[in-house]
Amino acid sequence: VLISVLFRGLLGRLSILLGVAIGYLTAVLRGEVEFDAIQAAWEQQGLFGLPQFQAPEFHLSMAGLFIPVILVLVAENIGHVKSVALMTGDDLDPYTGRAIMSDGLATMIAGAGGGSGTTTYAENIGVMAATRVYSTAAYWVAALVAILLSVTPVFGAAVATVPQGVLGGAATVLYGMIGMLGVRIWVQNRVDFSNPVNLTTAAIAMIVGIGDYTWSVAGLDFAGIALGTAAALVAYHLMAAIARARGSVGSDPLTPDTSQSPSPLG
Repeated sequence: VLISVLFRGLLGRLSILLGVAIGYLTAVLRGEVEFDAIQAAWEQQGLFGLPQFQAPEFHLSMAGLFIPVILVLVAENIGHVKSVALMTGDDLDPYTGRAIMSDGLATMIAGAGGGSGTTTYAENIGVMAATRVYSTAAYWVAALVAILLSVTPVFGAAVATVPQGVLGGAATVLYGMIGMLGVRIWVQNRVDFSNPVNLTTAAIAMIVGIGDYTWSVAGLDFAGIALGTAAALVAYHLMAAIARARGSVGSDPLTPDTSQSPSPLG
């Protein structure tokens, strides 16, 4: 936080990275970091090493549980595209389908090797907002560097030694920026929060997303942004359908309710 306001130019743009580095060095000086994992990775695997690949296993009984997850990830992906469009000032709606398709293909490739599913990580959107670097070339380079680091076990072990408090501080800023970008999208699109459908949906999504809510189904745990997105989708469409069926005043959440006179308080 101090670096972002005290410095300009390159140092100001690297405030998140420098903050993590300073926090890590402080933890090292306080004796809160153990380097045994780094030494073990060096002795067992050396500087370079390929990840352990596993053959995928298919369980049709689990397929139905992942359909809601896919819908949530699609909604999250669209939200991230909207956030990037807001930051850059470009119309990225024509690229939304391409982003979702790429996400799906990446998940298929990762799953073929036994890896976890991929998604558009909110942390990266937060880094874009913090650094104000939107160049596509920069993220190509970042992706290639990430691939090279993934075959460096020592680097992975070093990252694992970063204290949770240091990572938590960086995550607070990154996720906070994503949240404020969402609020900015609401403001610029003039979302009518006098409509209870919109107000309740936003309230549920915000609290479920940032709170310690967990939904466990068949051994799978859903929490955080994914669960908040699912709650928003269910709450919005359910309340909107009921409001339209009853013919309530202002039942269309996308149309401001002009039937009520404005408050004398403004």
